[in-house]
Amino acid sequence: MPKKNILGKEQLAFFNDNGYLAIDQLTSREDVAFIREIFDTLFSSEAGRKEGDQFDLAGPGEAEEASLPQIMNPAKYAPELNNSELLKNASAALSQLFGEPVEATFFHAINKPPRHGAETPWHQDAAYWDPVKLHNKISVWVPLQEVFVDNGCMQFIPRSHLMDILPHQSINNDPRVQGLELVPEECEKIKGKAVPCPLPPGGATFHGGYTLHYAGPNKTDRPRRAIILEAELPPSIRDKPMRFPWLERRDAARKQKKP
Repeated sequence: MPKKNILGKEQLAFFNDNGYLAIDQLTSREDVAFIREIFDTLFSSEAGRKEGDQFDLAGPGEAEEASLPQIMNPAKYAPELNNSELLKNASAALSQLFGEPVEATFFHAINKPPRHGAETPWHQDAAYWDPVKLHNKISVWVPLQEVFVDNGCMQFIPRSHLMDILPHQSINNDPRVQGLELVPEECEKIKGKAVPCPLPPGGATFHGGYTLHYAGPNKTDRPRRAIILEAELPPSIRDKPMRFPWLERRDAARKQKKP
């Protein structure tokens, strides 16, 4: 695949208008197989667990088997990922979306186990970030097998990137849980508006930090593997700083947990 002009003018316009984009191919099947082998090895070897980089995004970490295991910065534990075709093509596509050169990095890997892989609830990524700043970051979500609604493809609310941060809470309103979700009253407002994005292996979705997105549970007999890359431009300072009480409650719960 070419390393420049990954995206066409209509795709760039769609992203700018809607806050997300889905494409059927960002990398080759051979590259997907290369990454998938690394992915499976990282999870089977529990890479990053001792360092706190592998954990259950949907639970407090007390279950015997995680329902939404993820590894932060997987290239830290498998530097060979940086030789992938995916990284080069993601950097090229993100440079087009930003309108200036950027370098993608591997942000995290998420493995939804067969039959009990939990949903990734509705949220905005920027709800995790510094509330004093306005962020300009784009994530690239890449499936390592076919994805569809029943195994947890990405879903988006078009034009939600035009909103600021909505109220969030820890998943199940449990501050011991790392993951965040939109509060129930806000979820009610978006019912029926979601656009699912089924993809073949090596396809990709792109979304900004303020775009509402979701991925359902894995109801199939096979793992649902996804690897996420990102790039960003320097943030700006808000005229009026926000507070994110959901992060404050989570931080307080962590401090109580420590001996």
